[in-house]
Amino acid sequence: MRIQEHPILGGYEKGKLVSFTLDGKEMQGYEGEPIAAALKAAGVMVHRYTLKEHEPRGVFCAIGRCTDCVMIVDGEPNVRTCVTPLKAGMKVQTQYGVSAKEE
Repeated sequence: MRIQEHPILGGYEKGKLVSFTLDGKEMQGYEGEPIAAALKAAGVMVHRYTLKEHEPRGVFCAIGRCTDCVMIVDGEPNVRTCVTPLKAGMKVQTQYGVSAKEE
């Protein structure tokens, strides 16, 4: 199941199938779709964990307003994956807290 239209980004042309990594594991998605959509299609629902209680978080609002879907992308923490387009070769990592540094 893939997200076809985004409430903020609108629809998009399905790009070419590209590879990216999630915590070192190779995955695939369509170029230009939100990173979160590619992760959801691959069955990944947890994007970060809260710092204090280590509770899992994933897509909540899907419009870039909350911080539930933030991940470390290409070394940059706090990237909202629900509104960030996927590109070939991206390095995506699970984040801990909302101001985490790359480990």
